[in-house]
Amino acid sequence: MTVRLAPSILSCDFGHLDREIRAAEAAGADWIHVDVMDGRFVPNLTLGPIVVAAARRATRLPIDVHLMIVDPDHLLEAFVKAGADRLSVHVEAVPHLQRAIARIRELGALPGVALNPHTPIENLRWVFGDIDTAVVMTVNPGFGGQALLPAILPKIEALAQWRRAEDRSFEIVVDGGVDARNAAAVARAGATVLVAGNAAFGHPQGVAAGLAALRGAIAPRA
Repeated sequence: MTVRLAPSILSCDFGHLDREIRAAEAAGADWIHVDVMDGRFVPNLTLGPIVVAAARRATRLPIDVHLMIVDPDHLLEAFVKAGADRLSVHVEAVPHLQRAIARIRELGALPGVALNPHTPIENLRWVFGDIDTAVVMTVNPGFGGQALLPAILPKIEALAQWRRAEDRSFEIVVDGGVDARNAAAVARAGATVLVAGNAAFGHPQGVAAGLAALRGAIAPRA
């Protein structure tokens, strides 16, 4: 199984956003990940549709937008218009999840649902057939640079087993603290996409070296 890499621009140099994104694309990134935080659902304030639009101008890669915001329904259209190809909302933040998923698809993007570390995968049961992405948070969202919570690896495994049992094809995106030291374990657990911020854009030798280290970590061993 090929595991894709989605560097998160939360850790990039925003003074050179286009250059950073183009460097990631040239280095073999599969998606560009955008973390949107509102200072309410999580204790931080980050990016809006204008940054997604700038990212869209810089790359042809799929743009994966993760909405860590309260009441995201009124912003779905703005993010899709800005260039989001995939748009994920948090099950903990959306009172009418099916409605939000249907609206994202209606707008022309692929819908996803994100789960905080403590949130059981059973919360996806009634939308299992409606999503294209399940985002498993391996940190408590709100800040980049946190360490991955190893206790969440069995949760990824359980979701991957459930996905196989139900014969579904949605992506299992793992977001939070992924780096070259733990990427292999995360991939073995069943992740199909690894989000990396500090390990990619924050690598001391640059994003190309960061992505190469991640690729090397998850490469099949002879």
